[in-house]
Amino acid sequence: MKALCGEEIYTWSTYSEEHQMEFHSFLLYLIEGNILVDPLPFTEEDLKDLLDLGPVSAIVVTNSDHIRATEQVAKKLGVPVYAPEGERDAFPFRVVRWLKDGDHVVPDIKVFAMEGSKTKGELALLFEKSTLITGDLIRSKETGKLALLSDNKLSDKAKALASVKRLSELSDLKTVIVGDGGPLFENGKECLMELLKSEGL
Repeated sequence: MKALCGEEIYTWSTYSEEHQMEFHSFLLYLIEGNILVDPLPFTEEDLKDLLDLGPVSAIVVTNSDHIRATEQVAKKLGVPVYAPEGERDAFPFRVVRWLKDGDHVVPDIKVFAMEGSKTKGELALLFEKSTLITGDLIRSKETGKLALLSDNKLSDKAKALASVKRLSELSDLKTVIVGDGGPLFENGKECLMELLKSEGL
């Protein structure tokens, strides 16, 4: 596990040969209890690092294709799972809270529902107003650039682009941390706008 943004966001990762990119899980450090996002299986070293950072209060899954090791991690740590309201039928285990657009996981984490992706209810999370955490729809294949999920996996490209445009209008956005690919610590807002421009918007 390594720190991404100071002492506020940590990640552990695995490399996908099939997709030729890294997949990431995140820990958001909060005084009231840390939040895990899309947890992959972790090593004993990762688990030690995780526990050293303090108690975990919940797991957030951004979409049903990112269930990964959620059930096992939730049982091991004894914490509840939060998941997208739009994907109630896609989770094979108990979800304590279904998140919808405009909800707050905690006061510092706002929920955005992303339309048009490959799953019905994908979420993006805005942390402390300036850091966006994405699931599948927005990714990064090249350093310093953001990309959209491939057209053949989108359920509705127009809606997907509208969701991205909405995020690009967040006034304080600076950092974009993607579940698939590399993070952008600076100019996240501008990179979202460049993504839209590359798609003709």
